[in-house]
Amino acid sequence: MSAPDLIDEDDPLPTEVLEARIDASGVRLDKALAQAFPTLSRARLQALLAEGAVSRDGQVLTGGSAKAQPGLYAVALPPAAPAEPQPEAIPLTVLYEDADLIVIDKPAGMAAHPAPGCETGTLVNALLAHCGDSLSGIGGVARPGIVHRLDKDTSGVMVAAKTDRAHAGLSALFATHDIERTYIALTRGMPMPREGRIQTQIGRSHGDRKKMAVLKSGGREAITDYRVERVFGLGLRLTDPPKAARVACTLHTGRTHQIRVHLASKGTPILGDAVYGSGSAAAPVKAAVAEVGLTRQALHAAVLGFVHPVTGQRLRFETTPPPDMVALEALLAAL
Repeated sequence: MSAPDLIDEDDPLPTEVLEARIDASGVRLDKALAQAFPTLSRARLQALLAEGAVSRDGQVLTGGSAKAQPGLYAVALPPAAPAEPQPEAIPLTVLYEDADLIVIDKPAGMAAHPAPGCETGTLVNALLAHCGDSLSGIGGVARPGIVHRLDKDTSGVMVAAKTDRAHAGLSALFATHDIERTYIALTRGMPMPREGRIQTQIGRSHGDRKKMAVLKSGGREAITDYRVERVFGLGLRLTDPPKAARVACTLHTGRTHQIRVHLASKGTPILGDAVYGSGSAAAPVKAAVAEVGLTRQALHAAVLGFVHPVTGQRLRFETTPPPDMVALEALLAAL
């Protein structure tokens, strides 16, 4: 499995997507693209084709020497590489640390590593200050030590490598999905059935390239097991659906925004999710979200378990959701 798969959970989405319609056919694709996108050189377009960043009517293209066909072409420009991150003395909640790795409880609002528009205040900046020179260069200059990620606004348990041997071992575990990962989500309504598996293909949305979506074809396999742990706001009639629920989600793959996309595909998006939470929650649920002041998706990475890649020790960490989710659940329980 390629390196990007190891940190796919929060892969940065493109900062810009260019679109143009090509009506001619029979011309070499890279030449037609260079004419349609004059700000990009032919060599740059060939590189983007090789990276799978060019699509026609939603279908990814790879060969520049093929003949162009009429259609709507999209070119996803990746964000510029961030500058080398600098150490910042940011407090960390450390759950475990030894010479090879560190496990932390990441707060909501902290990005895993620097990216365009978010160059400071990240976990990487904090780790560079906390771990010192031992972290330098592990996993690359831009994101040293990082082998997996959580969305910026998702809280919970993360592990980072402090040595090359730990980075290689953890990367292998994530590549084979030999990691225990359970998340807690508070959802609008309740997914049905109350327990099950969501197995789909996930890729960039054809309608909005800045979002991910369940795709009928293309994309990459995504598997989430879920279990409803608690329901809130039951109606007077047995047929009335709950207004909200607490759902435990276990990941078997780690696609970008996987849990958020999967729960939204069931018609039960995560409360507070501004990207995938289409539709409106029941009035008392909206009032509870407003009272708590929740401004993020109510999603917490509660459990992370793995075999230590150097010592062979079985490690498992579990944390409770942060105060905003605890307060929201308490209000929902009173509905």
